Order: sequence, then structure tokens, then C-alpha cells
Amino acid sequence: MFWVNQIANKIIKSRKHKPYWLDDMKTPSGRIHVGSLRGVLIHDFVYKALLKKGKKAKYTYIYNDTDPMDGLPTYLDKKTYLPHMGRPLYKIPVPNSKKSFAQVYADEFTKAMQIIGAKPEIIWSSKLYKSGKMDKVIKISLDNADKIQRIYHKTAGYKKKANWFPFQVNCEKCGKVSTTTVYKWDGKYVYYKCEKNKVKWAKGCGFKNKISPYGGTGKLLWKVDWPAHWKALGITIEGAGKDHSSSGGSRDIAAKILKKIFNYPNPFDIPYEWILVKGAKMSSSKGIGTSAYDFVKELPPNLCRFLFARTHYNKVINFDPVGNTISDLFDEYDRCAEHYFKGKNDDFAKMFEISQLNKIPEKESYTPRFRDVAGYIQMPHINIKKHFESKKKSKLTSFEEKTLNERIYYAKIWLNKYAPQEKVFNITKTLPKSIESLSEKQIIYLRKVIELLKLSWKKPEDLQQELYEESKKLNIKTNKAFKAIYISLLDKSYGPKAAWLLLSNKDEVMKRLEEILGTDIKGEQEKYIYPILSNHKLLSIDNKVLKKYPSVILGFAVIKGVKIKKKDARMEKEKKIALDKYVDIDLNNSPEVLSYRKMYKDMGIDWHSRRPSPEALMRRIIKGKGLYRINTAVDACNLIVMKHLVSHGVFDYNKVKFPTALKTAEGGEKILLLGDKKETILTKGEVCYFDRESPYNLDFNYRDIQRTCVTEKTTNILINTDGVYNIGRKKLETALRDCVKEVIKYCGGSVEIIGIVKA
Repeated sequence: MFWVNQIANKIIKSRKHKPYWLDDMKTPSGRIHVGSLRGVLIHDFVYKALLKKGKKAKYTYIYNDTDPMDGLPTYLDKKTYLPHMGRPLYKIPVPNSKKSFAQVYADEFTKAMQIIGAKPEIIWSSKLYKSGKMDKVIKISLDNADKIQRIYHKTAGYKKKANWFPFQVNCEKCGKVSTTTVYKWDGKYVYYKCEKNKVKWAKGCGFKNKISPYGGTGKLLWKVDWPAHWKALGITIEGAGKDHSSSGGSRDIAAKILKKIFNYPNPFDIPYEWILVKGAKMSSSKGIGTSAYDFVKELPPNLCRFLFARTHYNKVINFDPVGNTISDLFDEYDRCAEHYFKGKNDDFAKMFEISQLNKIPEKESYTPRFRDVAGYIQMPHINIKKHFESKKKSKLTSFEEKTLNERIYYAKIWLNKYAPQEKVFNITKTLPKSIESLSEKQIIYLRKVIELLKLSWKKPEDLQQELYEESKKLNIKTNKAFKAIYISLLDKSYGPKAAWLLLSNKDEVMKRLEEILGTDIKGEQEKYIYPILSNHKLLSIDNKVLKKYPSVILGFAVIKGVKIKKKDARMEKEKKIALDKYVDIDLNNSPEVLSYRKMYKDMGIDWHSRRPSPEALMRRIIKGKGLYRINTAVDACNLIVMKHLVSHGVFDYNKVKFPTALKTAEGGEKILLLGDKKETILTKGEVCYFDRESPYNLDFNYRDIQRTCVTEKTTNILINTDGVYNIGRKKLETALRDCVKEVIKYCGGSVEIIGIVKA
């Protein structure tokens, strides 16, 4: 049974919670985050389920605006609001507004609720206190302060001071409530003092007086205030976040106060889980998470409701709008709609049904897939309405056209803010450097692409098929053919469907491809700096590596007669300049970093925990930790890694047991890495440099072993430079050349061997 109906049935069967008055509560201490919508919608779902079962029910929402401002949201001006810290939220003015601080943020949240179809009656706590509706529970609480204190102590271990009372006065002099302490109650007046150092966030004024506790002169403390609202209003159903319902928590204390002090039954509880953003609990006061109002403007109302309906109330919702989350949510919603219209009486159908704001049509209508809409709106030459009518094979009804327009609206938001790059047709503004890696066959294929684009295409699907056919004719693998398109337009080795990308802006695409074909690129025929090394006694690439990673290309250099120092003053100056120059690099859009990450993924290595060496180095720099200081040889290589983001390994040539090879580990090999005390055991498939004795470099470019490390005693060094995917021969050679120059600049010596090893 669907979880909402389970709750409704349980409430009805208990016969303890009549009349059915559902309530939820929030302190409007700033922009209220989307997490608070979970409570709103859980109560709304149950409320409407009770109504559907023929029960009379009421749904209210209390804004607890009598609470003090005890924290300053990061987006507020400190000069404006710091003087008001400790004052009740409903008494804090907002510049250029007639509303109080509480009203501004509560009203925004109310709009968010209403947009997604939840329309509870709004109750302001301050008005309840001022109206006198809280007077009776205030008196009961003050008369039974000792009993309440014993409940605190027995339930949660809290021990209050003597003459403690669960009430705080709004200071008549400074207006603050969090700084006041009531120390006496004579049945008519409370005696209070405004303490200067009671709390860290506000200063009291030292004023003392007596005052009647009625009519809004103050408020009950939170753990008493909550059940007092239930008693005063007659609330019978109210859930809350799981933290309130833990043993010894506020719900536990409230239940005991209700029973022993107010003589009122505990409202039906629905202890629900959090909604998290990227694993972090949302907080409006800390500025963590999306505000509810922003959230409901970025998804259709029905989909907002569906997000909360599809997940059981006692399970966490981990919502990250970035990537395919939203498009997947649309797909799931559409599947549930299909269940409903096919008459399936299952949870999926119920999820769809309860997500609707308006009356559901009797028949299923044609609904275009969200991700298809997102693709087609990026192709301005296509009439999107006519396209989907051709898919439907009839004209869209007014309702279907409205659905299409709604999806167009939200697809634009998704593409602009959250969609993964492979879904967005953003052609680079400048000619990508990675076109240098294109082969002769890829260049020929791009010429065929231009010829195809000169033709008229009504459907991207037809062009997509022709692109496949052309790759077969040229005997080039489809993935390599399409990669040529992505590199040329996006500076990436992947992207959206090729035909859709090409047709997204034909004029711009044609201009770019013609620009590329008009350059001096000649693929594999191009002149290079260094020769191909075919001496397997020096370095080779194992066939297993070549089969899985055919794009792997290596640089190899031996420099003899070096003199390595601990440090060099000139180098330290160069380091400082380089740090300032490269600190703002965007690692997530670097073709080199993405290439290494892809290889790690293909190896089965988590690149989040084992960062490829160029990325690890740059992350250290971005964090302000600077470059490592090892010695002039290693530091020289690191400077070049910063410049090109291409990995270099530098080793003591005399300690390497030739021949060497780039191979995949069999699994079980043991190596002692630099800086470690325990050996690392390799897993099968890890790509490493091996010499006759053991691997001397782990995971292509992750870390080196101690045996071959370069020290100040090293006289001859070996340099390995690592390329794969978008790191082609030209880029690799440039990086190797600069590395050799930098080493010789600070360590002297001469190059004995240098060259490229590839398939």
C-alpha cells in the first residue's frame, strides 16, 4: 500500500486523533530552504488522503515568529541586522518594507507552498500570543514549572537552576527576548531580568521588572511552546523531522508535558527523514541548499510534488539537481503516469495521482520526453511543435501543447544551470588545441561531414544514420569518427548525439569545420620534434595495454651528467611566478586532466581518491599549499607539469633495471611507494611502468617507488612522459621538450636519448 494511504488509514483506525487537524510549523529565520517543503507536502498528502476517504480535516501551518533572531544568515547585511540579534523575529524591521523580518521570509515560503498546491491556513504565533489564546497554557506552564523541570531532567537529562520558569519576556527596554530570564512567578506577574551575557549572539541591557505574561509580552520556551500550541489550538496530527523524534528529543519531552501538565493527547507523529543536497543537510540560516521558492520555480509544480511523493517519508531524499537528475525525474514521472492511465492500482500510479494539482484528464495524452525536448530546442531550424506532431502522427491538443510549452520552459532552465555538458550544445569560442591529435582518417571524415551538412535535413535521425554509414565507408571506427566531431566543436572526446550537435547551429558548425580543414593539420603526416623509439631494450608498450588503451603515447628521455641540488634561488623565483600564473586553472574542463581521469575510470581506479599526478599537484596549488620542494630535478619537472598538465616521471637512471615496459599488473605485485612505510599491493589491470625487478610507477602517473627515486646523489636521470586520449603526440612532445630544457637549466647534463614510444 502506498505510504500516504498507510498513514491515513492508521490515523483513522486509531480513533485517537479526532477531529483531524493537521499542522506543521517553521521559524522564519531567513530564506526557508527546500527541505522544509518535505514537511509541508507530507502533511498535505495525508490531509488530502483523509479528505478522499470522506473525512473532515483541517490543515494549518504555524510560523513561529516569536522566536528570536539567534543567527545571522550569510546573505544578510551585518550592519543592518546585528543590532536586532536576540529580538523576536516579528519585531525586526526590514529596510524599504512595511513587513517584519518574519513576514518577508514566511510570505516567500507561503508562495512556494501555494505554487506546488499546498494551501494550509496560515497561523502566526505572535498573533496567537497577542490574542490571549495562549494565556491558559502559559498559566498552566508557570504554575507547573517544577514538574516541567523534572520532565526535562528525567527525559533528557537537563537540569535547570532553582527558580527556573519556562517563559521568556520581551524586554520592555531593549526589546530582546533571548537575553531575559524569569526568576519569579506570583500568579499574576512574572519577575524578569535582561542579562547582559546570557547568550553569545546578543547582549542584554540589565533591565529588571515585573510584567503580566499574557497578551504577547513574551513566549514559552521552545520545548514547552510546541506542545502548548497543540493544546491551545486542538491540533491532533503533526509530524516533524527525525531529530525531534529521537529518544529524549523535543517530541519526547512534548509528549510528556502534554500528558502530565496539559492533560492533552499526543498528536499523531510522522517522523520524516531529511532532504539532502549532495549529502549535506539543508540549513536556511547557514545558506546551505536551495531556497524553497527558488526550487519551485525551476521544476513544474507536479514534478516538485512527485519528488517528495515517490520517496517513503522515513527515507532520505538525496537531491542533486546537477547532471541527469532532473531529466531522470521527468522520465520516472512519465512512467508513473503510464501506470495510472493503464488503470494499475499500484504505488506508481498513486505517486502520479497525488502529485497532480488539477483534475486529471480521463484519457492519457501525448507527452514528449523531457530530454528530447531539451535536445530539440537547441536546434533553431526545427519547428519543435511540428516535430512532435510528426512523432504523434496527429496534431497536438491544446492540453498537449501546453505540456510541451511547459517542458520547453523548464528544459531551458535545466540546460542553462544543471545539465551535464554532453547534453549542452556549446561550441567552443576558439579553435581547440586538441585538434592536433586528429588522425588523417579523422580529417577525411570531417570533410565528409561538411558535404553532408550542405544537404537539407528534416530529421536529425536521418543525418545520424548517414554519419554512421560514412564511418563504415572510410573504415574508421564510429567512436573515433564521432570523436573527431566532438574534439572539433566541443574540445572534448565525447558529447551529445552527433547529428543533433551538428544541426544545432549549422552556420557556426560549418565555419568551425572549414576553419579546421583550412589549417596545416595533416594528421599522422605532420612533422614532429622527436623520432619514434623502437628499441624495446629501453621502453616498450605491452600489447595488453595497447589493446585496451590504443591512444597511449609515451615520451622517453635520458639526461646524463646532472648535478642535483636541494634548492636553487632562481628556481624559487620561477616557482612564485608560476604559482600566480596557474592558480586559477579549471581542472574540471582541462582536456589533459579529463584524459587521465578517463583512463583511471577505465582501469577501475577511483580518481577521487587517487588523483592523477598533474591534478593532485594543481589541487595542492589551488588550496594555497604551493609546490613541493624535493630537489632541483623533481621541482623542474613539477614546474612543467603545472604549465602543460601533462604528467612526467623522473627516475634515477642507474637504479632502473632495463628493459622497461608499460604493462598491466597481474595483481599481487608489491611495491614500496615514496613516503610510505608499508608496501602497496597492486590489483589486476593497473597500468604501471615495470623494469626487470618490479613496477616502479603506480597507475600510469599516480606515484613512484622509493627504489628509483631521484636524490642529490643521482648523476643520470630517466624521464617518462605520459599521454592518452586527448593528450596526443604534439602536446606530449612539447611537454617533454620543455621538461628536458628545465632540468638541464637547473641541473646541467646532456641529453643522451630522447624520443616517442607509441603503438
